[in-house]
Amino acid sequence: MIPYPKRYYDFNTYLRNTFGCRVQKITIDAGFTCPNRDGSLSTGGCVYCNARGSGTGAFHKGLSISAQLELGRHRLAKRYKAKKFIAYFQSFTNTYAPIETLKKTYQEALAAQDIVGLSIGTRPDCVDAPVLDLLQGYAAHHLIWIEYGLQSAHDNTLTTINRGHDVDCFKQAVRATKNRGISICAHVILGLPGETRSHMLETAEFLADLGIDGLKLHLLYVVQGTVLDRWYQAGGYRCLSQDAYVDLVCDFLERTPQTVIIQRLTGDPHPHELVAPQWSLQKTETLARITRRLEERDTWQGRLCATGDS
Repeated sequence: MIPYPKRYYDFNTYLRNTFGCRVQKITIDAGFTCPNRDGSLSTGGCVYCNARGSGTGAFHKGLSISAQLELGRHRLAKRYKAKKFIAYFQSFTNTYAPIETLKKTYQEALAAQDIVGLSIGTRPDCVDAPVLDLLQGYAAHHLIWIEYGLQSAHDNTLTTINRGHDVDCFKQAVRATKNRGISICAHVILGLPGETRSHMLETAEFLADLGIDGLKLHLLYVVQGTVLDRWYQAGGYRCLSQDAYVDLVCDFLERTPQTVIIQRLTGDPHPHELVAPQWSLQKTETLARITRRLEERDTWQGRLCATGDS
């Protein structure tokens, strides 16, 4: 049985069903850093991450969280007719600060106009009981998502990309977060160095057994000034083709339970920083190809899970 019009449970559908209107994320740069960059674990970061850490640079431009949210609210209301918003803390590791700093930061966001919740990007080795207690308190009255970067369910891969934690660390973070009213989203990167299709589908099967609430899939693309850039220029890394990526996404979705909310199926590289592949800038086309491929294969999210055909 095909459960959703898109053949997968997309985030916009979930939000509209939850709030009865269009809800958009507003990306926030809160000025946090990362233990994989400040010397606690490493100073180089993950091999694919540059000094901006996927951020907007808004914090260093002097924009407060409130100002960033106000700008985003006006822009997204005009573009998408959105009426409610989620403050998305994206840049670097957004639980990596003293608890009082986190509390002040999150409360400033929740106090902004039309904000219905938080989405907090972080690492599984940067959460503890006080942080989770804080988020659990907010979850009583707001939508709270915590986004844990897994990237791969293979420790050898995590070592190769200088991730700084192992798979068991991710499992422990998920267990500690469950049953607190906090929704859990896992980040996975397809096309990591040394990984085959089998490796990537094993990651899908690993996540299917953990009971996560959401999933973000990302293409590994090469950004200027990264370790991956050096590998690519030296011929040590080859990017996935668009067709290969589309097939892998469909394979991954088939092994993802129907209850898991798909927050993302590809990334958004900054055009001026992107080295390769250039097709990764064609987000709309890539999403359309994924939809077509699901239809051509007559498949859908969860089809190969134990409950996928129910």
